Amino acid sequence: MAETTTRPTSTTRGLLACGVIGGPLFIVVVLIQQLTREGFDPRQHALSQLSLGDLGWLQITNFIVTGLLFLACAVGMRRVLRGGPAGTWGPRLFGAFGAALIWGGVFVTDPAFGFPPGTPAGAPEEFTWHGILHGLAPTVAAIAIVAACFVFARRFSRLGERAWLWYSVIAAAGYLLLAFASFPLEDFRLMLAGGILAWTWASAIALRLLLAR
Repeated sequence: MAETTTRPTSTTRGLLACGVIGGPLFIVVVLIQQLTREGFDPRQHALSQLSLGDLGWLQITNFIVTGLLFLACAVGMRRVLRGGPAGTWGPRLFGAFGAALIWGGVFVTDPAFGFPPGTPAGAPEEFTWHGILHGLAPTVAAIAIVAACFVFARRFSRLGERAWLWYSVIAAAGYLLLAFASFPLEDFRLMLAGGILAWTWASAIALRLLLAR
């Protein structure tokens, strides 16, 4: 089956390019902060904790900007996929993913496990309202991006594109496996690695649609 897309206009290409940029931008900003923020331990601290402290505005901005980029990508995706496989749920799920990132930036997590420096060791005794709201964001983002992987896997199955089909399935499975393994192994680096799989997949899909003819 031939690929079902609408040839993108210059505006639509710009919207899809936002998605191409979004994943790598988020990853690079997170990794730089993990290497440079005083007291931050990637094994012990979740990336959301980078939103705390004097330099927390960097990660807050990273969440919000990346979320806006994926929302823009969802609009472009809707334009090129309209009427074809993944044309309905693909854009919706990318939009939900972007909205969850923005939500995670607006509502900041609580200090914990010694970060920022001076914070007591261990989990917070009480959670703030914004910390509770922040906790919803990773769950929504995870559900959205994993569901998107399977929606696009179905699309690529119908199109006979086995490489992209398996890439989508592996990205979803790898993300889930690493995310769940991070808790019993007490190592948030595994969750980050799973996130990198999912974020780069999302940007690769945007690039695939951007280059489609």
